[in-house]
Amino acid sequence: MKNKIQIFVVSFLVGGCISLINTVKAQNINNNVIEEVQLNRNETLNEIRSELIGNFDFANYEYKQGVVNSEVKFEIAENGKIINVHSTGDCKNVSKEIENVLTNMKVKPNKINKDTLAYTYVMPVTVEIDSE
Repeated sequence: MKNKIQIFVVSFLVGGCISLINTVKAQNINNNVIEEVQLNRNETLNEIRSELIGNFDFANYEYKQGVVNSEVKFEIAENGKIINVHSTGDCKNVSKEIENVLTNMKVKPNKINKDTLAYTYVMPVTVEIDSE
């Protein structure tokens, strides 16, 4: 009977040590972490930003006044057209205008390559709407 209790205590301690080691390993190894990908400044995206600024209608009275933060997601098609444009943000009218401007844009064909087409782009957009 005494041997059975000793075996039980030892197996309990060994099991506890193994659990502790596995917990420490799990905390030190980042298997489930998605690494951040740093992208170089892309000339095409700078062009898209410039066109968005140049074609945005700031005069619409339905816009929320002040700083409006939005996020726009889009893809670039083989013909250069910007497709699958979806914008979300503080003001639905600003988001709609961002979508309208980008949907009517085309990227120059010499700026398009295989890598450009392979992504869904996410671009933050901050607009300051003045009350005057």
